[in-house]
Amino acid sequence: MADYERFLSPTGRHLHESAIRRMGTVSARAPDMVSFAAGYPDPLSFPWDELRELAAGLLSGRDPSVLQYGPTRGYEPLIESIVGALAARHITATAEQVTITSGSQQGIDLVGRVLVTPGDVVLVELPAYTGAISAFRNAQARLAGVRQDGDGIDLEDLDAVCLRERQAGRRVRLLYLVPNFQNPTGVLLSGTRRGQLLAWAERRDVLIVEDDPYGALYFEDMASEAGTRPLRADDAAGRVLYLSTFSKTLAPGFRVGWMVAPASLIERFETAKQSVDLMTGSFDQRIVHEAVTRGVLERLAPHLRQVYRARRDAMEEALHGQLADRIRWTRPKGGFFLWAELADGYSDESLLARALEQRVVFVVGSAFYVDGTGHQWIRLSFSAPTPERIREGVRRLGAAMAIPCVPV
Repeated sequence: MADYERFLSPTGRHLHESAIRRMGTVSARAPDMVSFAAGYPDPLSFPWDELRELAAGLLSGRDPSVLQYGPTRGYEPLIESIVGALAARHITATAEQVTITSGSQQGIDLVGRVLVTPGDVVLVELPAYTGAISAFRNAQARLAGVRQDGDGIDLEDLDAVCLRERQAGRRVRLLYLVPNFQNPTGVLLSGTRRGQLLAWAERRDVLIVEDDPYGALYFEDMASEAGTRPLRADDAAGRVLYLSTFSKTLAPGFRVGWMVAPASLIERFETAKQSVDLMTGSFDQRIVHEAVTRGVLERLAPHLRQVYRARRDAMEEALHGQLADRIRWTRPKGGFFLWAELADGYSDESLLARALEQRVVFVVGSAFYVDGTGHQWIRLSFSAPTPERIREGVRRLGAAMAIPCVPV
């Protein structure tokens, strides 16, 4: 058999796999596995009847362009409807400042390919979303982690890390973060820090990549969503590139997300996108557009908040009942994830091996750290399993934790 390794480019040799996707594959292959791994939406929450009606209308044949190629930037009516939705989130943007992406993940990849030179530093939270870690590492960036606390990214540590990297002669141009119910910690960046972060970016000449997939999925009173106000909404200096998606609120199978950035950068991202997929799915975009303009998403959002709040409560109740002496966590106020710290005597990877024997899976905390730490943490996703499966999964996790486990 041929040695295909010798045909690989330097990039091909160093591609990084997502730990979340790897755990998702394990879940799919194993019978009766309870998955607390991938952050999948609840399929019962999808608006099946309304989507079926929308699809039937589009496939009537009255408009032959429905199944035709479309522009790389995206379906123009959808872009216009996104501009309107952004205004409701206090973000002022024009159609020229928006591009459709295949989920927000493609937006992260485009940022890496267009704005990162190999060896550049990208600042990320400790811990950070693994999909972003993979995308920026595949762009050959150097990732530098910044501590978080209960109010989000630590601004003092952020400045210290930025200056440390620059003093070492490295170029720091980007900060990537998830301000609303961060993946994996569920932390909500405080309003005070949001303003301070924008001032810091201007002072240090850094662009902020704001990833906001969970902003609409809050469980507590957010004072008319003021608590989840995007950084981009108050970005007078044009420092913030804003990413979001319909994957968590409508359905992930459409793979429709978007990016907001200065028009000059959107043109560059569009050119880069042409060499990858030329466009996102035109039919998918039209369904999403119809769902937005007909108010499907607006009607769905309160129900989603109720569903995921109940899932969070079910997981917390089960953990309190069975594992309170072995796991500590802070209650997430929104999103899909509970970030749990293991008691002394446990390690994430060793525990995962035991958990798989009990047919329950999660994502190890170390997968979210760019500095090799994080082995005392695990991420538990409560979004997809029913409350009954959540309780069963926690019971199985308790069986896996019956005896402390540390790395051999």
